[in-house]
Amino acid sequence: MMHRKIYVLALLPFFLFSCKNKSEEAASVNSKDSSAVIVGDPLPSWNNGPLKEDIISYVEKVTKKGSPDFIPIEDRIATFDNDGTLWAEKPYVQELFAFYQVKKMVEANPALAQKQPFKAVIEKDKTYFEKGGDKALIELVGATHTGTTEDEFETSVNAFFKDAKYPGKNTPVRQIRYQPQLELLNYLRSNGFKTFIVTGGTIEVVRAISQDFYGIPKDQVVGTSFKYKYDDAKNAIQRESALDHFNDKEGKPAGIQLHIGQRPVFACGNEGGAGDIAMLKYSQGNKYPSFQLLVNHNDSIREYSYQEKDNLSLSTAAKNKWHVVSIKDDWKKVFSDK
Repeated sequence: MMHRKIYVLALLPFFLFSCKNKSEEAASVNSKDSSAVIVGDPLPSWNNGPLKEDIISYVEKVTKKGSPDFIPIEDRIATFDNDGTLWAEKPYVQELFAFYQVKKMVEANPALAQKQPFKAVIEKDKTYFEKGGDKALIELVGATHTGTTEDEFETSVNAFFKDAKYPGKNTPVRQIRYQPQLELLNYLRSNGFKTFIVTGGTIEVVRAISQDFYGIPKDQVVGTSFKYKYDDAKNAIQRESALDHFNDKEGKPAGIQLHIGQRPVFACGNEGGAGDIAMLKYSQGNKYPSFQLLVNHNDSIREYSYQEKDNLSLSTAAKNKWHVVSIKDDWKKVFSDK
């Protein structure tokens, strides 16, 4: 989600930046093949218990022809937040990429080192971002994500993800994906669900890796976007610095309507910034049986432990009877091995 505290101090040092059996092998996610057939346990990295049972029971009842809860395949829409839901968000990958872009842009044009927000990044001026909050983050993203054609930008994103390491764990960014969620995406798709990413991150960054990382094609990504213009001379689309849509909180249902055109029947987000509440509420208003899932970051050993000061997401989940994932208790394994 974009609505996150900016972990500048944590990011700046990095600025320069077998399976046990055949059934588990068949259930594992092949991100390049979203139609893989699942044999045996569809969610091997989920601990057996009520939550896993509820997920499987829901999928079975809404996909069984003749069931009173049957959902036509064209209405099986599933939406997932990305940061903190499909991969770790401490620190925020979008910020890592923005810092990577600052380095590249300053190398190409040293004069930028004296301009904000570049100056603040280079001088490790945390107060600039602390005082600026979300506005400062958007300013940084706008300065580092615009002014190029879409092809040029995607090349830069791909170069970043090729070598980027995740701070603290010193592993490729690819390995901060949540293995249980990769299995859930695959399980839903194998049962006729169309899976979408609905993220507060910028749409172009996520589109660049969505197929490879999650088996989700570019046209099934909804995210924060900047305004575009067509450059006739170059016959290319140019991204401008003006923000077009901020896809967080109440912006998520609006983004879903704009890009998808219908309510999801399955929606998954996470607690930590209250950015997914509106999306889960929107899903619950579906005319078909729906399923809401909220990831609770409560595992300080294998992942991170944090929560909202007002506990809004978890209290809203309890009030609306949403399902809550306890990373500590519900996930047998947290991160992907590759």
